[in-house]
Amino acid sequence: MTVPAPKLLIGGAFQDAAGGERIPVLDPSTGEPLAELARGRAADIDAAVKAAKQALDGPWGRMTATERGRVLTKIAEGILSRATDLAILEARDVGKPHAQAKADALACARYFEFYGGAADKVHGDTIPYQAGYQVMTWYEPHGVTGHIVPWNYPMQIIGRSVGAALAMGNACVVKPGEDASLTALMIGKIALEAGLPEGALNIVTGYGEEAGAPLASHPDVAHVSFTGSVLVGQKVQEMAARNVVPVTLELGGKSPQLVFADADLEAALPFLVRASVQNAGQTCSAGSRILIERPIWDEVVSALVERFSALTVGPALDDPDVGPIVNARQRDRVKGFIARAEAGGAAVLARGRVLDDAPSGGFYVAPALFGPVDADAELARDEIFGPVLSLIPFEGEEEAVRIANGTEYGLVAGVWTRDGGRQLRMAKRLRAGQVFVNNYGAGGGVELPFGGVGKSGHGREKGFEALYGFAQLKTVAVKYE
Repeated sequence: MTVPAPKLLIGGAFQDAAGGERIPVLDPSTGEPLAELARGRAADIDAAVKAAKQALDGPWGRMTATERGRVLTKIAEGILSRATDLAILEARDVGKPHAQAKADALACARYFEFYGGAADKVHGDTIPYQAGYQVMTWYEPHGVTGHIVPWNYPMQIIGRSVGAALAMGNACVVKPGEDASLTALMIGKIALEAGLPEGALNIVTGYGEEAGAPLASHPDVAHVSFTGSVLVGQKVQEMAARNVVPVTLELGGKSPQLVFADADLEAALPFLVRASVQNAGQTCSAGSRILIERPIWDEVVSALVERFSALTVGPALDDPDVGPIVNARQRDRVKGFIARAEAGGAAVLARGRVLDDAPSGGFYVAPALFGPVDADAELARDEIFGPVLSLIPFEGEEEAVRIANGTEYGLVAGVWTRDGGRQLRMAKRLRAGQVFVNNYGAGGGVELPFGGVGKSGHGREKGFEALYGFAQLKTVAVKYE
């Protein structure tokens, strides 16, 4: 498959950046050049925002909700028809195993399909009021929305963010992660082919400080959606605050899975491993801490050691258990966490294996299983964003809750127990935006509202709830006598 020559998408046309500069993109599986992106800057962001405003004043802004929904449904159909190409491109660009990339392409299509069906189903209310008044509420788009998308799940996050924003009638400007922008641009092409009016979706590639910052701070952007690190999320919120516009933040996580002595271990074990190494652990909601009740500690550890030792690491298109890390900088960061833990005396219980024929220039890290890990250790406290899993023992519900809630994050949590009362007690007490009982992730859950508390962010994406974040409520009071 030939990688297309990537350009910016502004006002329905693919074009070079105003400055003519390019950004080299490497294939994480080999370390070799894959493509060159257009290096967008503030001038390109400004042009994209102007194109979005024109779309709102033109055909896109005049479309009914039903018509918008039909366009989104056609985009979904286009993504499905190109799912194979998208999966290969994402595997090469991000480094995730091909099967995971294919699942992401299908999920992206499902987001557009879901929001296409929801577009004409967001209803306001009528409010009983004083005699002689008719009072009603309705939802209106913010206007131009900015979407800063990370490199780890470009297709999924474009689907859940842009899909919801377009459904509500906004016009979007997207800044993808500079390490993985290729599928975003292909989705932009598919959207145009599906009949999305020019300017309703604009895509500006570039570095965060050169393109992301101008987007977050642009005075004509009325809402910003950001997924990424806490540090950058704080900066995005500060920039948007200068224009007093709302921000949806989906930031980091250090998500726990609590395994009680009465858990169905055969059901739990595949999730305990998969949730920590999917996409090489480069997942905000990765289940990177496993809390194990002491009576079953030895049994669970033994089973996890066996499964971790069997994990293979290799090139994305070979579909191994674990692909490479996205770039050399992130690879070295993950290796730094592992080295510091080992130097501090933490026990490595098992490691996965990088395949002998994996290209020497690829950014590979063998999955590492540590335990027992102190609940206050760096491994258990900080987001590593790599295939590193920490095992922590606990005794009873109180200690489990204390350890699980003992970080500054609160994105996702998992609970494994057959006790119905405990299931609900844990769900209520765990500090997280999503709690999964006897499962983890619910198969992706396009329909399930997603977001965090604490430093995992605020606002909700996915599901019907996301539509309200991309709209503003207007109250209309009519005096008729």
